[in-house]
Amino acid sequence: MAEAIDIRELNIRIEQQSQFVTNLTTGMNRVIVGQKHLVDSLLIGLLSDGHILLEGVPGLAKTLAIKTLSQLIDSEYSRIQFTPDLLPADVVGTMIYSQKDETFQVKKGPVFANFVLADEINRAPAKVQSALLEAMQEHQVTIGDTTFLLPNPFLVMATQNPIEQEGTYQLPEAQMDRFMLKIVIDYPTLEEEKQIIRENLQSKLPVVTPVITASEIVKARDVVNQVYIDEKIEQYIADIVFASRYPDRYGLKELKGLITYGGSPRASINLAKAARSFAFIKHRGYVVPEDVRAVAYDVLRHRIGLSYEAEADNITSEEIISKIINKVEVP
Repeated sequence: MAEAIDIRELNIRIEQQSQFVTNLTTGMNRVIVGQKHLVDSLLIGLLSDGHILLEGVPGLAKTLAIKTLSQLIDSEYSRIQFTPDLLPADVVGTMIYSQKDETFQVKKGPVFANFVLADEINRAPAKVQSALLEAMQEHQVTIGDTTFLLPNPFLVMATQNPIEQEGTYQLPEAQMDRFMLKIVIDYPTLEEEKQIIRENLQSKLPVVTPVITASEIVKARDVVNQVYIDEKIEQYIADIVFASRYPDRYGLKELKGLITYGGSPRASINLAKAARSFAFIKHRGYVVPEDVRAVAYDVLRHRIGLSYEAEADNITSEEIISKIINKVEVP
């Protein structure tokens, strides 16, 4: 009974402290037409201190989305266009010799911002990708002999173009695993498309003003960590990830030959964190199985290795995740 009262109190507190999410969503919707899933995913990444890999054809407002979010949070935004001739120093920064002072001075790179858009990350060679991924993982950059901490919050949204694969360097699995979520976005609906045309034909697009500060987002993360996850939900998360590794243990023998490797422990951690943030976005103080199911595809789609057999039969990781979610017992 005491626990039920605690949950009720927690629920009321979370409901009050998550009000800024509504302001952020409203602000995003003023500029971005549709793409609700993208907006929700950006907020999940932001509140869970995770990074996002975004796959979609050009022109789906990927750049506009992260730029708008940074404006709403009154924070620094930078965009790095990844190209085959990019160097790690172009991302993290370098030492420059000053003739006037006869000393080397640090010139910080574009990675020193709260929101970093890594546009077409698969266009740059592995050296550059790993420089960015190190910054993502460690939240710090070493230039010369000095280590610099990156600003907080720090969110990287990397984009990939799924169509044009010529002259691209595929992200290795270990680097893909660093991204909390992989979002696949599609074209808008017919009605949304008409609205996009209408808005873009007007003389000026809507302008948003900050509704929250970066330091308030950092405080909000502490509140997100208070969202209650029951032991049964933890078991459910572990079962989903284990079913991707050992499908035959969960009565999914047909998947055994289709998966080369399943989700890593990072998948379990990120599934729990993302479910928690999703509950917070829904102004709820506790996680329910639907929250886990809502984020499972984005957390797992880049963490399941498909065998040649699966690729030959055109089976996608989404289909495998669907089978796992439909089979694993819901608490």
